[in-house]
Amino acid sequence: MATDAPPPSKTDPELPSTEKFVEMQESAEFGELRRSYRSFAFPLTIGFITWYLLYVLLSSYAGDFMGTKLIGNINVAMVLGFAQFLTTFLIAWWYSRFATANLDPKGAAIKSRMEGGE
Repeated sequence: MATDAPPPSKTDPELPSTEKFVEMQESAEFGELRRSYRSFAFPLTIGFITWYLLYVLLSSYAGDFMGTKLIGNINVAMVLGFAQFLTTFLIAWWYSRFATANLDPKGAAIKSRMEGGE
């Protein structure tokens, strides 16, 4: 069948046992990786959701304010809407830099250890 995976080659590392996964999950190193991720991602997620909900609530209940013209036909709603896109891309860029500098090296070390590379 065309969708069957090819048999593992002799150069593929052996998969760790369930016990090794549980042991790594309970290790201080993995806990630090998880804390690093959560301390970055959770506050940013809460902040962005709050910012997005503020935009939605202002659009729903403060129509006069959102319709205030700033320059020509550009109003407050349009500026805040573009700011939503801008903050989305900034957060993605910031997370990418954070993950590359802080999460990826720790994750690679854990993966190497789990695959027997010490």
